[in-house]
Amino acid sequence: MFCKQLLAAAAALSMVSGVVGVSCDGSSTISSSADATEIAKCSKVDGDVIIDENAGPDIDIGGKLQEITGDLRAENNGLLATLRSDSLVTIGGIFALKNATHISTLNFPSLNEVGSIDWSTLNSLPEPTFGTTGITKAKSVVIADTFIESINGINVQSLTDMNINNNRRLTKFSSSIKSLSNTLYVTANGLNLTMEMPNLEWIANMTIANVTSFSVPSLHTVNGSMRFDSNYFETFNAANLTEIQDGDLSFVSNPQLTNITIPSLKRIGGGFTVANNTALEKLDGFGKLNEIGGAVKVRGSFTEVDLPSLKDVKGAFEVVSTEDIDDSCSTLKSLESGVVQGHYECEGKVADANNDTSSASSDGSDSDNKDDKSSATSPVVSTSLVTLVALGGAIAAFL
Repeated sequence: MFCKQLLAAAAALSMVSGVVGVSCDGSSTISSSADATEIAKCSKVDGDVIIDENAGPDIDIGGKLQEITGDLRAENNGLLATLRSDSLVTIGGIFALKNATHISTLNFPSLNEVGSIDWSTLNSLPEPTFGTTGITKAKSVVIADTFIESINGINVQSLTDMNINNNRRLTKFSSSIKSLSNTLYVTANGLNLTMEMPNLEWIANMTIANVTSFSVPSLHTVNGSMRFDSNYFETFNAANLTEIQDGDLSFVSNPQLTNITIPSLKRIGGGFTVANNTALEKLDGFGKLNEIGGAVKVRGSFTEVDLPSLKDVKGAFEVVSTEDIDDSCSTLKSLESGVVQGHYECEGKVADANNDTSSASSDGSDSDNKDDKSSATSPVVSTSLVTLVALGGAIAAFL
């Protein structure tokens, strides 16, 4: 009799906690393959599914399970090697894999909708496997500090944020995303990373660093700022970009850059910076640029600077080169009166022209590039932490 009461009390305590054991009707913790098998019998889990830090090495939640309304999480797990489900279609919350250092297989061929992706410190995962259609709906994507070589199958049409950083083996990323309502942040990935976003039409903010090629042929509007720092591409072309509405456009310290062509761009709402791109000899790809809402800072090794349509610069205007640009300065001189509202300077044969890489800001002043980059590129997607309640002590005390 006493044993039955004890078991009933333990079961009740488990139900109150909501995180121990498995259930279709609430949040569950998978501690073993057997738990995964039980979860897979549900068609829907109304809550979170947590992979315990000691579960593994193989967790398969495929079977009948098609929907998890909350998060699917595996965190601080050094045992998990395989996580899969051939049936799961929807994760309503966060698909979080964090500090799962031995996971090498991630296979979700039916998954097409998640609340968000938050993956970090996955030291053994070469490539996730999704189905033919891939993930078509998500609010945000963070992939950081992983072993991933290629990201395929994230075919979302619109996102709030995408943050891809410190994936040292990542060499290719292609996405069908059409719009990003907050920030695209890509930095410190593989040295030969090629990035293609053929369908991207509209974005709020973009910061791209350390990529070998970057393609956005359909991009027509940037609502905030667009920044390119320390990349390895030789050319940049955005044939359909017509406006940067409120923020800055900057190309800083891209050592192999020889050509920038944005022929349809008419307006930059903030500052315009092109600095320390030592292979860039001509700045002549802005034929329709008419208005700049902040300062202009052009410093480098130019032999020619041509801005033929410029009619309004709200801030200062600085063009400085290590080379002789007397002809360009003679042409640009007409901007000093009536076009440039701040301080005007155009000068060639300046030995340290490439040394100053601070950015021209939207208010016409200079801002330190490092600080500005730090604030602009801090990871923008926050994730919630799931607190696991340890009941062993409570049950032991009851015994």
